[in-house]
Amino acid sequence: MSVLSQRRAKSATPPDRDDLVVVPARHPWRWVAVAAVSVLLAQFVHGLATNPGWDWPAFFGYFLEKSVVEALGMTLLLTVGGAILGFLGGIPLAAMRLSRNPVLSVVSWTYIWVFRSVPLLVQLLFWANLGYLYETLQIGIPFGPGWSFPTVNLISTFGAALLGLALHEAAYAGEIIRAGLLSVDAGQHEAAAALGLPRYRQFFRIVLPQAMRAILPNAANLLVNLLKSTSIVYVLAIGELFYQVQVIYGRNGRVVPLLMVATVWYVILTAALSILQYYTERHFARGAVRNLPPTPFQKLRAALR
Repeated sequence: MSVLSQRRAKSATPPDRDDLVVVPARHPWRWVAVAAVSVLLAQFVHGLATNPGWDWPAFFGYFLEKSVVEALGMTLLLTVGGAILGFLGGIPLAAMRLSRNPVLSVVSWTYIWVFRSVPLLVQLLFWANLGYLYETLQIGIPFGPGWSFPTVNLISTFGAALLGLALHEAAYAGEIIRAGLLSVDAGQHEAAAALGLPRYRQFFRIVLPQAMRAILPNAANLLVNLLKSTSIVYVLAIGELFYQVQVIYGRNGRVVPLLMVATVWYVILTAALSILQYYTERHFARGAVRNLPPTPFQKLRAALR
């Protein structure tokens, strides 16, 4: 071996690891940001505790007040009812949008376009005044004889609110379901058909579990938005949470603590929905990952160990 080859071989040999000096990466600005955020957070908490304008005694006095709890139940009823009816309406809308029939596809697209374009407040007022537009409804042969009845007492204020929320949610749920079904690769459909499975088993055993991974995050966001949208039905004088809070601070004038009562209840309900979303997504992730991510309780248990 020549001298030049020996030098090249020596230079190519990595140095001994004992000779390496490991210098840890330093992030001084990260600690500066942590200090600044900590100071701002401490000031905010101090202001909440010492500012008499928050009126915490009134907040705790009305937080579990009977009328507020009953109004909270009405909010939950509107949320659950609107979500169930909305997604039940979104399923056929998504199927119609994916249909090869041009009439069904156009009808579904038109419905979604109209109900996403009109504000929810306008829709609620429209359904509450349906009797003004149509004094009677008729059931029978189209353009022929039938049985008619007045619409004055057909839809109550609660029915108008539930109907408006459900029809509004159905437009968004249809698009969410359609997007989830389209996210499944075409090869999955072909593989399911090649196995000779019936169509309904192809859908429920292969297509739907994969589509749910794309549907769930958007569906959870829609459900949280529906929970907050129930506050709009106060225009129909329905005793939901926000309406009841308005009634109370209209009598005693304590606006801020009563608004905080509604805010904290909305935060608690949203947190409960987020927990439900986490475990539901974890359930449908079983076929996509080998090891499921740990739950918050499992992380806490590991940290304590």
